[in-house]
Amino acid sequence: MRVVCLAGGVGGAKLADGLQQIVAPGDLTVVVNTGDDLERHGLAVCPDHDTVLYTLAGIADPVQGWGIAGETFGVAAQLAQLGEDTWFRLGDRDIATHLYRTERLRAGARPTEVALDLAHRLGVRTRILPMTDATVRTRVRTDAGWLDFQDYFVRLHQEPEVREVRFEGVDAATVTPEVREAFRAAETIVVAPSNPIVSIGPILAVPGLLGEIAAARARGVPAVGVSGIVRGKALRGPADRMLATLGDESSALGVARRYAAVGLLDVFVIDRQDEALADTVRAIGLEVVVTDTIMTDGASRAALAQTMVESATARAATRRRP
Repeated sequence: MRVVCLAGGVGGAKLADGLQQIVAPGDLTVVVNTGDDLERHGLAVCPDHDTVLYTLAGIADPVQGWGIAGETFGVAAQLAQLGEDTWFRLGDRDIATHLYRTERLRAGARPTEVALDLAHRLGVRTRILPMTDATVRTRVRTDAGWLDFQDYFVRLHQEPEVREVRFEGVDAATVTPEVREAFRAAETIVVAPSNPIVSIGPILAVPGLLGEIAAARARGVPAVGVSGIVRGKALRGPADRMLATLGDESSALGVARRYAAVGLLDVFVIDRQDEALADTVRAIGLEVVVTDTIMTDGASRAALAQTMVESATARAATRRRP
């Protein structure tokens, strides 16, 4: 079963880990959001990619979900003493990743090449692909004006209300050969419980990517997604507040409507706590699976991944019946 997963953030990394547990080595590809990328202290930093990378490598901080377990921050402390702004604090071992990436990029390597090499060097059997090799930056408009995403997310602790979101540079972006190949070989497409606006949204905004998904679905490849919002609250991050301020319902139904509007999914998975929404989600044209979606450990990650893949397989089998 060749699976392509769209992911960003800690929720996306957790589901990717669950998929890696149940999918044969080499058959899983994770397409990650790069709209959160930034440059700090002269280094190229890719937060969503690295969260997925460290999680699949088994070295992610188990409490935070991001960064490296047992990390130290000596460099950040010294930078602060020198008067540098360290609101986006980089760990010492994490800096090694950014140094390696930055040197490779400056030498002319594509971001996709660097990502594949990093995974190989950390022993990750899953292909982790940037959504594009082009530079795309997510920006949000608040009452105080436009902000770079990490200014909003980290420096301001997601406190301002978001009035508008844009992905600068996305119009000039293209789908990479590796991402295109992954979708054309896919047997199942999975959308992780990531923020639908600023994690999955940038991926879908890359010109041609939705077309690859549509082509895959047209040939019978099922697409299944899961809500990262349970009982109206985001499991992590500001997705619930973003949905509300951008005019959508802050619920699993609000997420389902966003995905249904772009023809992304066949099946939508919601938590048992939101079972009352199932009929309404079905009414917008999606099959619904109700299960436990909160991932607290490796076993629950694998269980959710298994449910999603099985529901997609069942959908594909239904399509093939005469």
